[in-house]
Amino acid sequence: MGEVKDVEKSNSSKMAGAGARQLTVRDMVAPLFRKKRVVLLTFFPIFALAILLAWGWANNYYASTMQVVVGRERSEPTVTSMQGAEASNSKAVTTDEVTSEVALLQGRDMLEEVVVECNLVEPSSESFWDKFDSRPPEVKKAAAVESATKRLSKKIKVEAQKTSHVIDLRYGKMGSPATPACVLQTLGKLYLEKHLRLQRPSGASDFFSQETNKYRQALADSETRLVNFSKTYGVAAPETLRSDMAQQLVMAQSNLYQTRQMIAADEERIENIKAQMASTPARSSTAESSISLSALLEQFKSNLLALQLKRTQLMLKYEPGYPLVKEADEEIAQTNKAIESAENERYVNTTTDRDQTFEYLRQDKARTEVDLASQRATAVALLNTIQGMKTEMVDLDVNSVKQAALVRDTKANEGNYLLYLNKREQERTSDALDQKRIANVAIAVPANVPVLPAYNPIVIMIAGFLFAVLAGMGAGYLAEFMDPSFRTPDEVANMLKLTVLATVPRRAA
Repeated sequence: MGEVKDVEKSNSSKMAGAGARQLTVRDMVAPLFRKKRVVLLTFFPIFALAILLAWGWANNYYASTMQVVVGRERSEPTVTSMQGAEASNSKAVTTDEVTSEVALLQGRDMLEEVVVECNLVEPSSESFWDKFDSRPPEVKKAAAVESATKRLSKKIKVEAQKTSHVIDLRYGKMGSPATPACVLQTLGKLYLEKHLRLQRPSGASDFFSQETNKYRQALADSETRLVNFSKTYGVAAPETLRSDMAQQLVMAQSNLYQTRQMIAADEERIENIKAQMASTPARSSTAESSISLSALLEQFKSNLLALQLKRTQLMLKYEPGYPLVKEADEEIAQTNKAIESAENERYVNTTTDRDQTFEYLRQDKARTEVDLASQRATAVALLNTIQGMKTEMVDLDVNSVKQAALVRDTKANEGNYLLYLNKREQERTSDALDQKRIANVAIAVPANVPVLPAYNPIVIMIAGFLFAVLAGMGAGYLAEFMDPSFRTPDEVANMLKLTVLATVPRRAA
């Protein structure tokens, strides 16, 4: 029993020593030599495929690139309303705008034109299934173009750089190196044309030209109507005449009020003069002389003596009752009474003339009556003038409204004409800029015909060789791992926990 335990201990110590032995390069390479068939069967196909890929595909695969820069909106300083004005645009380019340009570059309509322009439709030979295809040739061609467009949309790469406003385009294809360049160059040309069409509506220049001509004719017609209005009504500026006549009307009304005041004043003056004349005598004494009494008595006495002599002569011829005698007696009696009165009274001789105050009042009254008649005639004339001016002002109002309407139409047509003339010049300038391909997007790096293939076939072949080596080694190790047989005494001891007493090497048959 003791010997058995010693043997087991010795075996255990050997197994532990074997398990603790360090792994060497030979141990690592040994599985590959044992599975060299698997390694070689894996290495050569992969390496052959790499050679085929390098010289059959990569050597004939050409790729072309193009870069599009998205900038700010186009500034057009020449279309501003002022000659010295400067147009600036500080609007920043947003990510959405760049994304929109990316989507525009992937438009199917442009890709279809690229397919047709660059002959990307693969020629198809008559196949078995074409015999059963009864579609017209045009439909078959359209279907082929659509299929080529789908393939092109998948192969062409359009990506926007994250830290800039640059869009990268890349397209590669086996065959002629001119084909990728043709695709990107045609796409760039179509993209710029489409971008300009979308940026500005088509036909805008013609539209503004038509509107400019229309409003030029309308302005000429309005000016003609305005000139004919002045000739027809004989009024050049009714509004100015109306303003002047309004001032004259105000002055005429003021004069009418003043005339009426003067008429009332003259009437009152005449009444006052009449009252003064009624209390003022028409004549007044200018000289007064007294006749002495003795002279009067002497005169009366001489007259009495003459009458007495006359009576005496009559009495010689007639009787006392005769009429002539009686008349002489009466005269003698009157003369005696006069002598008696003269002896008792004194006689004054007074001389009168026109009164100056009365005469002044009479002349003033005459002058005032003349002024009153003149003022009344002036008031009637002013009243008629005011009525005529009011009637004429009404006519001027009508003419002013008509002329204002014509002037307003003329100004409106002139404003519209100038507006559309400015717009036409803007569109003309924009057309010139479009012809020069001046827009807010530009082809920064145009597509050129590639000279070298897109991938170096030698690099691909070396990479294929390394990949084949790694794949062969991996296949060898995998086959070694999947092999259930024991290959060394150590594996038997480690796996089965048994002592290996002897080993027999494998010999070739």
